[in-house]
Amino acid sequence: MTPKLHLGNVDLHRLYREMLRIRRFEAKCVELYQAQEIRGFLHLYDGEEAVAVGVMSALQRRDAVVATYREHGQALARGVPMDRLMAEMLGKREGCCLGRGGSMHIFDAALRFFGGNAIVGGGLPVAAGIALADLRLGRDAVTACFFGEGAVTEGAFHETMNLASLWRLPLLFVCENNLYAMGMPLADAEAQTAVFRKAEAYRMQSASVDGMDPVAVQAAAARGVEHARSGEGPFFMECRTYRFRAHSMFDAQSYRSREEVDNWKQRDPIERLRCWMLENHHASEAQLAEIEQGVDQELAAAVAFAEAGTLEPVADLERFVTMDSVPQERTGSVA
Repeated sequence: MTPKLHLGNVDLHRLYREMLRIRRFEAKCVELYQAQEIRGFLHLYDGEEAVAVGVMSALQRRDAVVATYREHGQALARGVPMDRLMAEMLGKREGCCLGRGGSMHIFDAALRFFGGNAIVGGGLPVAAGIALADLRLGRDAVTACFFGEGAVTEGAFHETMNLASLWRLPLLFVCENNLYAMGMPLADAEAQTAVFRKAEAYRMQSASVDGMDPVAVQAAAARGVEHARSGEGPFFMECRTYRFRAHSMFDAQSYRSREEVDNWKQRDPIERLRCWMLENHHASEAQLAEIEQGVDQELAAAVAFAEAGTLEPVADLERFVTMDSVPQERTGSVA
């Protein structure tokens, strides 16, 4: 049983603000994509904001995060500045990856945000390696690894789960179960659709949580982080959520009905929290309007920053293909 959190108004307002930042950032990305200012692939997080915000709320600065290719929301919730993230989306040198990562490869070493991974399930063994390194180095850090339910069909998922349990790694597995691996319904791909049950095969503690409720997600994540940090081994979370938009901008969504999408939108995590706070006197309309205005101002500044940014010159295209020369002061004198 996941314990209840006792959150004050400040905490609730923060959850609302962080989810709203993600939602409005994503909406702006759609506009910029349609204007061809963002190129390549674009996978949006609308509807799943409660997962990223709830999990990040349970982590410490020393902890690590490994994300999926649908990671803009995870990056924002982790603390990647919105202006640097937007600049990265536009391929500008002012971006968090100097414009070289783009939508699917967001990275921030200072925040221990290790991807953006474009390969389904590709982040799982990476997360195990980070957790093992932290364990051996005595860093008292937990690694949170995000992945979709489509990744559980990959061999890397089962190999990572097995080693994480054997080595008692400080890992928080976060499965964002949005019911569709691209266009494949979960029930058509998995005999066991209760994904958290798969953790039982590896003798791992697990929980299934409403991924449309940031408070429920944060409570489960806090329990999982405490479990992993205390040396009890990995913890598995299945967050039952839903993406309101297509898998990517090129997806016709022929695998699901408009009625299904509309039904899930009735559980919109942002609107649910907003209504609950108003009904229970945890926020006023004026307070929420102030939050919304602040988010809009931050977003406008981020877009202006990104659009004013610079593109990498053609002469630098081969930079980072091989390791740059290491400065002599880091290697010592060879004289």
